[in-house]
Amino acid sequence: MLPASILKWHSRISNTAHFPESTFEVDAAGGPVQELPLTIDRTAQRPLSVQLADALRAAALDGRLRAGDRLPSTRALAGQLRTSRTVVTSAYDQLHAEGWISGRHGSGTYLTAAPTAIPDNVGRAAVARDEPQLSDLFSGYPCVAALDRAAWRRAWRGAGDRMPSEHKHRAGEPDYLAAVTEHLLRHRGLGPGADSTVLATAGTGSAVGELARSVLRRGDAVAIEDPGYLRAAGALRDADIRVVPVPVDAGGIRIDRIPTDVRAVYCTPAHQFPLGARMPAGRRIELVAFARRTGAWIIEDDYDGELRYDSAPLPLLATLAPDRVIHLGTTSKILSTTLGAGWLVAGQEVTTALLAHREMVGTSPAPAGQLVVAELARHGDLARHLRRLRREMPPRRALVVEELRAHGLDVTGDHAGSHVLVPLGSAAAEQAAVTAARQRGVLLDGLRRHHLGRRSTFGVVLGYAALPRTELRAAVTIAAECLAAAR
Repeated sequence: MLPASILKWHSRISNTAHFPESTFEVDAAGGPVQELPLTIDRTAQRPLSVQLADALRAAALDGRLRAGDRLPSTRALAGQLRTSRTVVTSAYDQLHAEGWISGRHGSGTYLTAAPTAIPDNVGRAAVARDEPQLSDLFSGYPCVAALDRAAWRRAWRGAGDRMPSEHKHRAGEPDYLAAVTEHLLRHRGLGPGADSTVLATAGTGSAVGELARSVLRRGDAVAIEDPGYLRAAGALRDADIRVVPVPVDAGGIRIDRIPTDVRAVYCTPAHQFPLGARMPAGRRIELVAFARRTGAWIIEDDYDGELRYDSAPLPLLATLAPDRVIHLGTTSKILSTTLGAGWLVAGQEVTTALLAHREMVGTSPAPAGQLVVAELARHGDLARHLRRLRREMPPRRALVVEELRAHGLDVTGDHAGSHVLVPLGSAAAEQAAVTAARQRGVLLDGLRRHHLGRRSTFGVVLGYAALPRTELRAAVTIAAECLAAAR
């Protein structure tokens, strides 16, 4: 039965007589499907019944019509299309013979499941979505299974109970900024400084794009880890910033390979993405010294800094050099991508420039996700969620590592975050593993897509946060077999 919220079905007739547009009406009890544009051309050589049958097939293939939808009666559709009932009856008869529709005595005509054999004159690309669902082991997804659904619903209700705002808060919703400030102090050791300000963002990529247009200038060079986070590189390039790939090793970005003329260095020191290294204290000090010597900014992406469960985290770069570091964080890896909420912590020079840019272009992060996070924090649910997440992730990681090593595979990456790396010896081995796993229903994240310059590292990144544990175990077994064979 169709929901009461179904809208109208607009039947548009393309012909020289310019027939007026008309609609089908439906009641809440369920009637003919609506909001379905159909076009028949009276000037074309093809019969009108063939055109109508083709239009209905296309609607079924692209999702405008779904199995179980009730079609208008032949009389009603003929009246709306200003054509004879014979045209509609002929189209329906053809579709019935092909298995697209079926009639129910006393009820009407309904669309059945699309048959396996698709007519050649209907775009086959439209049914690509019907391939079996693949188990996705890509990195970067949050563990939504750890969310307390009651707390999640309570937070959304609390956010919805607030009165709508009359104006935009360019810096972010005040309650959200307060929640982030407390979160950073309790979970990341970043206290509010006299010269530092917390701003809301729409996430890491958005924040990098804003910095590129407010703090940096067109043509500036920014050093970025290679392999690294390509969306940050894309945001920079979109603002005509020159991206300079810098190799990484077991300690993160190599300071000795950063050109001295860069205006900023983008890095992920807590858990290098995608190789998983943790930048040691000595290199952090070295990077800060480089920034102060050259006048460069350090953009510290702390994308999953909260997900450390084997040891205490090292001090943030922002605590070592609040005058040179722009600290970025996001809720997308610890809560859900639904919220689209992140944060930025920086000194007055940076935040003033960023707020001026927002005022000039009239943008600011959407408040809805911020209000939900504020409600989660207000009830203590955010802190409880992080504790639950830190309990959930270690056994997932152990499951993955145990299976991979049982197949004789090396596993690298710090004991943190939500992904590990299986290094391979060549690009061919990496591609072979990815291809073989996909053929068996598993999506693997090869390092190829994470490189900015010449490839130096080969392997597969395995994310273990998103899948249910039973599906994760099965998918990792397939991944391990394909990786071992490719190696």
